Amino acid sequence: MLFSAPTLNEKELEVIAQIEDLKQNLGYAIEGHNPRRWQGLLRRSTFARAIQGSNSIEGYNVTVEDAIAAAEGEQPLDADAAAWAAVTGYRTAMTYVLQLAKDPHFSYSAGLIRSLHFMMLQYDLSKNPGRWRPGPIFVRDEARNETVYEGPEAGLVPVLVDELIAALLSSDQTLPGVVRAAMAHLNLVMIHPFSDGNGRMGRCLQTLVLARTGVLAPVFSSIEEYLGRNTGTYYEVLASVGGGAWHPERDTRPWVRFCLTAHFRQATTLLRRSRELEKLWGSLEVEITRRALPERTIFALADASVGFKVRNPTYRTVAEISDQLASRDLKLLVDSGLLVPMGERRGRYYVASNALKAIRVATAESKRVPDPFDEQVRMPFFPGLQ
Repeated sequence: MLFSAPTLNEKELEVIAQIEDLKQNLGYAIEGHNPRRWQGLLRRSTFARAIQGSNSIEGYNVTVEDAIAAAEGEQPLDADAAAWAAVTGYRTAMTYVLQLAKDPHFSYSAGLIRSLHFMMLQYDLSKNPGRWRPGPIFVRDEARNETVYEGPEAGLVPVLVDELIAALLSSDQTLPGVVRAAMAHLNLVMIHPFSDGNGRMGRCLQTLVLARTGVLAPVFSSIEEYLGRNTGTYYEVLASVGGGAWHPERDTRPWVRFCLTAHFRQATTLLRRSRELEKLWGSLEVEITRRALPERTIFALADASVGFKVRNPTYRTVAEISDQLASRDLKLLVDSGLLVPMGERRGRYYVASNALKAIRVATAESKRVPDPFDEQVRMPFFPGLQ
């Protein structure tokens, strides 16, 4: 027996419909018939923020720039060895998830779950990557020095995972995709099949289910950024629903509502970011023309405008130019008063000048987003992440 989804009430179905509308609008803005050059930045930054968010929950904190570096196979600027190993492992697993999204021969299996786990934790063989845990497992709240959850007996793990796989393979697809994904996440975390990395694996599985059932590209379906920014609430809801031990008969409605709120806010935020980037890109094109700068420098200026540290390797990869030409462009942007160099030569990066920040401020929208379950709130809603 697994945790089961609640019977959805009218309000929950209404929020799900709102989420689907938001995703349809986002899909049109990002993946419509008129591709825009800023979409690459949104895609890169969204994937990086998902990697960053999921790992920050486990205490592996990296900057968005280092998460982007991990996503693009570059070296980190600030991350320590432990965080970098965790982030690159997660990057490998998530990249595989993106590849599986449209695979016509795809099928859920226990082997797939174990393989994804191995990709995540292969940097530390002491954590038994890809293998079910051999004994009992306890989730500790170190701040309060207490056990908050005890997983089911190790002998039940293969049986419970097989039951989860059967549910994912079931021809009964009456549950909305966002709810099916939420329940896959919850059940994997509650089974706690591995010695370590269960949270990351649960979030990865949720993104995979969304990727297979959603209307958006998988990189835009993930709620991992939101979970990383709301870690306390995420843990509280899991603890409340879990009840301290394996009790699959417990009410899962608080968890489903938490995930629906996450989807609503993440989709709204991405839609706001797409609007901002479209306006920002237009303003930067005007500025580049006015200053007679190379058209390709918009890639460096856009990254810096949204607060990223621009590095030569990242810029030359995105702009598809040589190391020498990238260096020349970055110097030109410094001389033009749009970028400011930071750090020594080997670790040098560039940030937005005040002049460039002013362009960004002029295109920014409100980041506020209310709770979709708040009956006092009227549509339309406004975004809430950065």
